[in-house]
Amino acid sequence: ARNRIAKTGLDNLAVARPALLMQPKDLDLITIGNLEDDFDRISACDWIIEVVVENLTVKHQLFERMEGVRKPGTIVSSNTSGIPLKSMSEGRSQEFKQHFLGTHFFNPVRYMKLLEIIPGEETHRDVLDFMADFGERILGKGIVWAKDTPNFVGNRIGIHGMVKAMKLMLEEGLSITEVDALFGPVMGRPKTAMFKTADLVGLDILSHVAGNTYELVTDDEDRDSFQIPEFVTRMLKNNLLGKKTQGGFYKTDLTPEWQKIRKVIDPATLEYAAYEAPDFPCLTEARKAKTLSDKINAVMYGTDNGARFAWKAVAGNLVYSANRIPEISDTIVEIDNAMKWGFNFEMGPFETWDTIDLVKSVEKMKEDGFIIPEKISNMLAAGHTSFYKTENGRRFFYDFTSAAYKPVQVSANIISLAGLKADGKTVQSNEYASLVDLGDGVFCLEFHSKMNSLNQDIIQAIHSSIDYVDTHGAGLVIGNQGGGMPGAFSAGADLAAVRQAVTENHLEEIEQMIKDLQYGLLKARYAPFPVVAAPYGMTLGGGCEVCLASDRVVAHSDLFMGQVEFG
Repeated sequence: ARNRIAKTGLDNLAVARPALLMQPKDLDLITIGNLEDDFDRISACDWIIEVVVENLTVKHQLFERMEGVRKPGTIVSSNTSGIPLKSMSEGRSQEFKQHFLGTHFFNPVRYMKLLEIIPGEETHRDVLDFMADFGERILGKGIVWAKDTPNFVGNRIGIHGMVKAMKLMLEEGLSITEVDALFGPVMGRPKTAMFKTADLVGLDILSHVAGNTYELVTDDEDRDSFQIPEFVTRMLKNNLLGKKTQGGFYKTDLTPEWQKIRKVIDPATLEYAAYEAPDFPCLTEARKAKTLSDKINAVMYGTDNGARFAWKAVAGNLVYSANRIPEISDTIVEIDNAMKWGFNFEMGPFETWDTIDLVKSVEKMKEDGFIIPEKISNMLAAGHTSFYKTENGRRFFYDFTSAAYKPVQVSANIISLAGLKADGKTVQSNEYASLVDLGDGVFCLEFHSKMNSLNQDIIQAIHSSIDYVDTHGAGLVIGNQGGGMPGAFSAGADLAAVRQAVTENHLEEIEQMIKDLQYGLLKARYAPFPVVAAPYGMTLGGGCEVCLASDRVVAHSDLFMGQVEFG
């Protein structure tokens, strides 16, 4: 009976959609238990993760019991983000403290890359190094080093931005759908934008994190931004928590004909109504833009109501992020990575700030009454006009502590195609594909069309890359590095190009494209050197065929590969 809660959780895990385990048989690796009957089992563990209720007394009692049975050298980590590590480890032995740290995973753990590691005051360096290596190399996580402050890095910056935007929405008279249209893909953010993301997380969780932060950050200059709006409080009282209750900021109803109608809540009345996709002139311009940088600038420097709202929301969060260094982390890199890996942004705050031109944006902030952080003013006064720069293929970031640029540390396990290209390692390229020298005679064919869809230029690059490697190299990798979750190795054929050919009655172009692709893949299949595909995310149609033609496939764990004709 004492296992009933854990058993329910395990049963829910088995049927969760999207799947929360890599494969169903992984359920067999999980053994449930309870703190009364099974506590001694932790004596066999090498890593113990504590996730009990956010109550210091309960945690003290648990760690005291734990110290009596854990074997020396066992790593103990807490997933809490609201109680300091120092407080939790009070009364514990030095050996316990040396193996104690914070490990904050983002949910759903299978899909979200971020793992924040928080060192305790006495945590051994060897323990921290091991956990960072294990987290990255074995668990596949992106590691962000955080300080022992409320809600660490990702949630401190992310929740500030979300709640602040909710309040600003009410002040500026915008709707929920308008805010989501402005803070979705045109800003390099997920389609779930702000309010759909809140529905996924759960308004109860969002409210708890925001309220917990407000209570703990008493010296924060923008502390009031963590107080959720009154209409959200009313939603909580009405149990409108998001997807978990079939209704939050959005909900889906069915007509008598079983057709789905998506509805959005009115903050004033808490009534739901159907809606149409909103539009602003800045969004029209952003959709025309080809690069993410141009899209963001179209929104940020537009003149309509939507653009003005977006500017105020983003500018406020940029200033807030700068003010959190060195409080929550030592560098801008940690904050940028936390937002990319934990919230699925394509650019972090400081990368975004560079994109909208640091000098130009600071002048506009001053005009609009924002208080510019002293560290930013000093940086600009010293002639440094960007947070990041690239020299000889290496990326550098501006370090506020030393007032100088330092190299961005890149794991030895990672090859950066962007870095290699910046270092002049591109040997062939066109608008949609590049051949990059990885060293040791190995080259990488990178697609960079929209969703890496296959068009005539990419097909031509397949042919020319195989010919080049045949003459100058020893092996070919077909891979790319894109943002988003799960991303797209290749979404298949460029249907826009196919549609245009059909519209213009150039059916022979489609036939030629198919022939060229098949011939190119045959060249890859029978090349006198190894061809390795590295797919991830959506790998559909022609993208799947590229993999099937390769000698080896080294796939990401989250791979959705197949022919669309088979569903």
